[in-house]
Amino acid sequence: MKTEILISLVTLATIMSYGQNNQMNQRLQFSGTIEKKVQLGYLLYLPEDYSKGDNKFPLMIFLHGAGERGTNLSAVESHGPPKLVKNGKKFPFIIVSPQCPSNEHWDPDAVIALLDHIIKNYRVDTNRIYLTGLSMGGYGTWVTASKYPERFAAIIPICGGGNTIELSMLLQSKKEAIKTLGVWTFHGAKDPVVPLAESEKMVKAFKMAGCQEVKLTIYPEAQHDAWTETYNNNEIYDWLLKHSR
Repeated sequence: MKTEILISLVTLATIMSYGQNNQMNQRLQFSGTIEKKVQLGYLLYLPEDYSKGDNKFPLMIFLHGAGERGTNLSAVESHGPPKLVKNGKKFPFIIVSPQCPSNEHWDPDAVIALLDHIIKNYRVDTNRIYLTGLSMGGYGTWVTASKYPERFAAIIPICGGGNTIELSMLLQSKKEAIKTLGVWTFHGAKDPVVPLAESEKMVKAFKMAGCQEVKLTIYPEAQHDAWTETYNNNEIYDWLLKHSR
């Protein structure tokens, strides 16, 4: 399934004019609107009892890693919840697994635009929206939750990270929402692709921003694949469902 979404963004720029006839620089402001078009294919899983009534369901968004980018949605089933669904596992969530376009990285605005599309078209409990991802998707989870923490009840980033310098102002501006966000991150101690320090610095940044529940689970012998053991652990899904925004 593919959906096209238009995102409206407002930009504000300060312009300094250096006219020859002016004694001083003029300080002016320009305000305009730009539109960004995104197109994301995605996998959709609905719980078994979705069609049996009008109840609303928790939603989990899964962000894949760099190797699954492109236009072949079957690649998204390589890991994580989509793979488990393919193999017959039942979940109590609506699960949305978008596919990042080739040669791109996860765009938080696109993730949120897709989220809004799903909420509009499916019966989503908007108090119980969860975000998880692995590797590049772990980075996407951290940055999306940093920019839009108020949209999620809990997140599970796996072997990811982020630029804490760039995100620090976002985190500080979202302190009230960050404070009540549940965060549980996982990483392999011997990861040669994304160093453990990446998760550690994100945990530190969220704690400094006031996050009251943030924990890091380290697999002592694991390398980059910290996701198979994590997603096979039913405890993480029970943990997610305990959180409500």
